[in-house]
Amino acid sequence: MVNIMNGDRRTGVAEEFIRRHHKHEVGENQCSSSLVKHIKAPVPLVWSLVRRFDQPQRYKPFVSTCIVQGDLQIGTVREVNVKSGLPATTSKERLELLDDEEHIFSMRIVGGDHRLKNYSSILTVHPEIIDGRPGTLVIESFVVDVPSGNTKDETCYFVEALIKCNLKSLADVSERLAVQDRTEPIGRV
Repeated sequence: MVNIMNGDRRTGVAEEFIRRHHKHEVGENQCSSSLVKHIKAPVPLVWSLVRRFDQPQRYKPFVSTCIVQGDLQIGTVREVNVKSGLPATTSKERLELLDDEEHIFSMRIVGGDHRLKNYSSILTVHPEIIDGRPGTLVIESFVVDVPSGNTKDETCYFVEALIKCNLKSLADVSERLAVQDRTEPIGRV
């Protein structure tokens, strides 16, 4: 399932990036989806937030604290404490990929007190022009087991809601920082 929020020409661009970078092997009792967000802030600013595996709370509203074990290399594990209100208190997550040139970030949940088993996600960041200014196309995809007692639709809906909230927060934080930087429109001196 691809949840693309705009019906314009950018849809084809997003679909191409999804085909190229968001490949998940989906088992019989799993669900998967891709979500797209257009952010009115330049790629370097957005990527500077996304790439910080050790500081997800900078834009993820459900994360209260994060403790990292290791030195921010592939395989590094973080323990995330989740704010109250969600059906979890902790999540243990491993960094799977961090590509600063292609702007690709991937992580896998390896433990915690929640129902997201065999969860992995890929998040990519791509430049685009929005209203004549440097903007960012963010795509996040995931695959996860469907817990016993839930349907694929229920599971996808729940995970998509979390990701949409995270992407909205990423946009809010990035756009607020971009306004502070007063990024000039492309083509102007």
